[in-house]
Order: sequence, then C-alpha cells, then structure tokens
Amino acid sequence: MYADVIVDISHEKLDKPFSYRVPERLEGKLEAGMCVTVPFGGGNKLIKGFVTGFRETCPFDPDKAKEIRDIAQDSVGVEEKLMALAVWLRKNYGSTMIQALKTVLPAKQTVKRLAHRTVRRTLGREETLSLLGECQRKKQVAKARLLSALLEQEEIPYEWLTGKLGVSGQTVGSLERAGALQVVSRESFRDPVKLESGPEEKKKLDEAQREIVEAVMEDLEAGTPRTYLIHGITGSGKTEVYLELIERVVKKGRQAVMLIPEIALTYQTLLRFYRRFGSRVSVMNSMLSPGEKYDQCQRARKGEIDVIIGPRSALFTPFPDIGIIVMDEEHEGSYKSESSPKYHAREAALEVARLHGAAVVLGSATPSLEAYSRAESGQYRLFTLSRRLTGGSLPTVYTVDLSRELREGNRSIFSRKLAELLADRLDKGEQSILFLNRRGYAGFVSCRSCGHVMKCPHCDVSLSEHTGGRLVCHYCGFGQPKPARCPKCGSGYIGGFKAGTQQIEEKLREMFPRARCLRMDGDTTKTKDSYSRILSSFANREADVLIGTQMIVKGHDFPGVTLVGVLAADLSLGAADYRAGERTFQLLTQAVGRAGRGTAPGEAVIQTYQPEHYAVVYAAAQDYEGFYREEMLYRELLGYPPASHLLAVQIFGGDRQKAYLLAERLAQSLRESLPGQAALMGPAPASIEKLNDIFRFVFYIKCREYDTLVQIKDRAEELLKQWQPQESVQFDFDPVHTL
Repeated sequence: MYADVIVDISHEKLDKPFSYRVPERLEGKLEAGMCVTVPFGGGNKLIKGFVTGFRETCPFDPDKAKEIRDIAQDSVGVEEKLMALAVWLRKNYGSTMIQALKTVLPAKQTVKRLAHRTVRRTLGREETLSLLGECQRKKQVAKARLLSALLEQEEIPYEWLTGKLGVSGQTVGSLERAGALQVVSRESFRDPVKLESGPEEKKKLDEAQREIVEAVMEDLEAGTPRTYLIHGITGSGKTEVYLELIERVVKKGRQAVMLIPEIALTYQTLLRFYRRFGSRVSVMNSMLSPGEKYDQCQRARKGEIDVIIGPRSALFTPFPDIGIIVMDEEHEGSYKSESSPKYHAREAALEVARLHGAAVVLGSATPSLEAYSRAESGQYRLFTLSRRLTGGSLPTVYTVDLSRELREGNRSIFSRKLAELLADRLDKGEQSILFLNRRGYAGFVSCRSCGHVMKCPHCDVSLSEHTGGRLVCHYCGFGQPKPARCPKCGSGYIGGFKAGTQQIEEKLREMFPRARCLRMDGDTTKTKDSYSRILSSFANREADVLIGTQMIVKGHDFPGVTLVGVLAADLSLGAADYRAGERTFQLLTQAVGRAGRGTAPGEAVIQTYQPEHYAVVYAAAQDYEGFYREEMLYRELLGYPPASHLLAVQIFGGDRQKAYLLAERLAQSLRESLPGQAALMGPAPASIEKLNDIFRFVFYIKCREYDTLVQIKDRAEELLKQWQPQESVQFDFDPVHTL
C-alpha cells in the first residue's frame, strides 16, 4: 500500500503529492487527511505532510520508495470535506496545495493536550493510617501531609497538592510506587469563553422576521437549501433572525457557523449567543492561543459544541454536519483573505454549504454589490427588513461642509453643529460615538519649511507619529525617534498632519473636561481581552463618548447612543480603488445607524469636504437602492465587479528591475493567448511600490466569465513552472483592495 503525501513546504516546485510506502504497523490506521512525518530529500530530513490518498502500486521504482515514519502526534487531521475544500481553494484562487491545506486547518498542527490530573487514594483507611504513622516516625513530613489530606478526601487535584500543600512531584511519585495512591490524568479542553450571564429573554419575532425563518427552514427540511440575502436597515433585528434559525438547526442535531467580519464584534455577538446556547457555543479567532484553537477543533469533532462564532477562519471548524452558515455584515472587506490563497469567505461558505447540504444566510444593512446583484438575478433569495425593532426611526442626519466651516473661521476638528450636539448629549447624560477612519496620533510628519516627509526606509510610505515622539511605520513596524531638525534642510519646523484618534481624544477633553472618554483603535486593542473590556465599559455607561476607527461602527448595539459624529467622512473617497465609493457609502451608513437604537431618537453629523458626492448624499438619506443603481452604472461602463470579473496578478521581488521584467514578460505571454472577451491592463507599480524592501508590481485581467480567468491563472502557473523565477507571484480574484 502506498500513500500520496503533500509535504509541508510552500514552494511551487513541490506543489504535488509524493508517494510513500505505508508500513504494516500503520495499515488500517492511516486515513486521508492525516498529518504524518516522512523522510524527505537527499538527507532524509524528517518533515510533516498530509495524506491526500492511497494507491496499490507505486508510480516509480518501488525499491526507491521511502516509508512513512509515523502519524504526527497531537496533529489536527484534515477531514475528507476539508480536504475537498482545500482542493477547491487551490483550483479557484491559485496557491500551493500546502497553503490551501493550512488555510482549512483552523488550529496549529501540534499542540500539547491539556491534562487535568488528580491524586486518588488506593489503600483502605486502616492501611493509610498505618502508613501515615510510619511516615511520622521517620520524620517524612511531606508524605505525612499528603496522606493526611487523602484521609480527609479520597481524590485531590494534583495542582492543589503541589501548590497549596507544598508536596513535590517526587513525593507523589514515591507514594505512587509504594501503591498508596494513583495519579489519574484526564484530558480537558481550554475554553476561551469566559462569560457569566443568565438566560436571555427570547424576543418575539415580527411577521417579516418569521417569514424569513420559515422560508429558510422549509427549504432546509425539503433538502433544497439555498443562499439567502437579508437586506435589513440598522436595528431591524437581523441578529434575532440568526438566533432563531440557528436554534432550530441545532435542535435538529446539526451545527452552525456564525461569521462576523472582525474580532471587535465577538464580544457582543458571543454574549447574545451564550445567553441562548450556554456552553454549547464557542469562538474561533486569531486572538486565541494555539492550545485554545486546537481544543475548539477537538470539541467540535467530539460534538461538545453546536455553534462557532468568529471571522472567516471559523468557517473551517471541523464540524461533522453543518446545517447553516450565517455571514453577518457580508459586505465587509475583511472577509477577503489577503494572504495566499486569497479566497473570499462568501464564496468559500457557498462551497462548504454545498459539501454539507447547508443553507447560507447573508445579512447586511448595506449589501455588497456582488450579493445584491446576485439576489436581483435570482441566484440568491432576497428578504428585506425595513422597520426598526425599537419602533424608533432612523436618525436625523446633518451633512456639514468642512470647507465652509473653514471659510467662516472654524479651524477645529469639530464642526459647530457637532460641538453643539455633543454638549447637549453630555447635559442629558446620553452617549455619543465619534468615528474617524484613521489611527495613531498623526497621518504623516513633514518639514514645514521644505516639505520633506519622513518616510520608512523599507517601505514607500510615510511614518506616523505616536506618543512619546516616536515615528512608526504601520506596515513593517520600523520605528525611529522624531528628528529635532529636518534631515534635508536642517529646519526645526517639524510637525504632524491629519488628526488621529488620540488627537481627537485630547481635543475633546480640552473642549469638554467633564466628558468621560474611551478610545478604540489599532493601538488600544492589541491585547487579548482589550476589545471586550472597552466595549463592555461603554455598554455599562462607564463613558460618555467612544472615539474610534471603523471597528466601532460595525454591528455594535448601544441603546444609550443618541449621537454619532463622522469626522473627515471623505478620507476613504480618495483611495485609488474602484470600490472607494461603495466602501465610503457602507461605512457612513453603518456609522449613522449606530445612533438612536434605543427608545430615544438619534442624530448623526457627517463632516465632509465633498457634501455633493453621491456616496455621501445617499448615505445621509440612508438610500441603498439609489446608491446601488448609480454605482452599478459606473461598474457596467468600466467592466468592474460585479458587472465583470477581475484577476489581479501580483509580482513581488527584492530586485526592482527583475520584478518588473517578470511582470512584463508574464503579461505579454498571457496577452498573446487571451480569449476575445478578456482584456489585460498593465503591468504597473503597486500603489505602494516598495514594502519591507520588496518591490511590488501588478497587472489586471477583466473578463465576464470567472472560469475563463481560472484558465488564464492555470496558464500563468504553467509558464512560471517553466521559467522558475526567483520572484513570487500571487493571484487575487475580484480583489477587495487594489495592490
């Protein structure tokens, strides 16, 4: 018997299975998807690999076949469905097979199991008393202490003995060898959910919500599950629909995956699900330790949990029978992987659902153009929730022209309207949110005399000023002290431009000294529990104002918030990206929707230099349909997704000239064999040409047929295998962010 093994080396040359002989001792034990150790290369170095299948004959001289050494200890296997998913990712997104396999493995391969040990008395009471007396005569104090404790309690936690009683492991071992006690080890799982909360009162669904639940369950029970899009305004009760659907699926003995776009949303979502499902719900995200990730996989396999919550990696939790996948805020860009394979969680969810026979429910107040256009064409079933559950209406929105504010003498970060409304909320004891799409203290630092900008020596980006006068690169982490004088002209006029969240916090404290502020951005959320700590403090009314970047405007529900201020709303409109208008509209609509979710009415202020831009106008009016029609016209005219599909071919290299020549050569070779309906643009330098000393180039191919782009990708991979360049090439289908 021979096994095909994909070795754990991410190199295009090795992107194929290697055949190994299966030793007799492993026959019957080895299964497809298992992680094994195998000798590899001329030196027979032991490395890990994954079994992809079996064969009875060797494809080369059997005498030269090497033997599998062993099954890797404590490894997370790749089940049959996850293996099929890895093959699908490899085919549709372009990567090596090992990269695809590692993507579908939500936990590290090897993690030490957590053992819960106890010490149990094995002798009778009289025999133990006799042994205790003997230890006391021999002045064996530690042994006597341990035996006395075991006379009071037959089984004691090992850690309690070695900690509180001060008994060494040697003493325990000595008495175990004497037959007086036994150390019992039981496997226990790390549980990352640390919530204490009573059951939640189940809310009664209204007619529109019930209609969605019944339609989805009817299809699922008939064995014809579909993909459903819930277009619900902010506060319309989409989460209640998710909870009801998941509860019904779980009652049928199947499992559910609840996808959220960011870790920041985990706390509130988990709290609501924990109140409904108790310990049968868990989380999966990058903030968990390797041990916690491993244990959640084991719990899922063993049927100890029914619901998993997390960002896109939660999709690969090894549940035996997934019944429903819910994708909240489906429009979010974070659902797209930025590392190879560059898959989109929405498309991967559809494939997981196909493998399990599950339903997929997408939800958003501002659906992506891709999802909404599919719903319009009948590929997805569309449901609309247009009423706020609280009975309140959408907030009143004021759009403030910052150019006019400046002309009228207001140079503050806050417009007069926003300052007036903030003061009013503080007087009333109501809460406010201030949103800025920037983090850190300043956007960039430059010399006001000659205009020289302090840049990172490894990346083609400006350095940002942080507390303590340190300049930091937000891409590679390079840091240096802020210079006292300009390195170019020697001037002492060095200053930072563009307000950051920290500066807004300082200005707010200056204007309103009594305001209690909380800040939430990339700098204040670096530790494991920082998200939940900040959000729970704000939810408990321990602060009047929450200042933050885009992580604060997505999916959170704070009934006490009656004012939202959007500072510099049009910063994202300046991005060199065909999705800039869509992203700005979504961000503004989501931000405005945080206000007035309780019984009190809400207000929102959008501060912008482009009050007439269609994305700002439609967001202020909360008019998704109007925005969708106008944006789709531009996409149709220019042939961008979803009107057409787009493949970005990205070239990375340490030598600028060689990287560009490879980009030119590859683009020209593909151009010669392009089908008539496809068009190639470029190559050109990336918007940030150099990052971490690596030069980046990109070219794009547009085509209405996705499968045609997959074939072009396959052709590119064939050429690269022939050429064997030193530079690396990545493929990004329908990119969410342009390189």
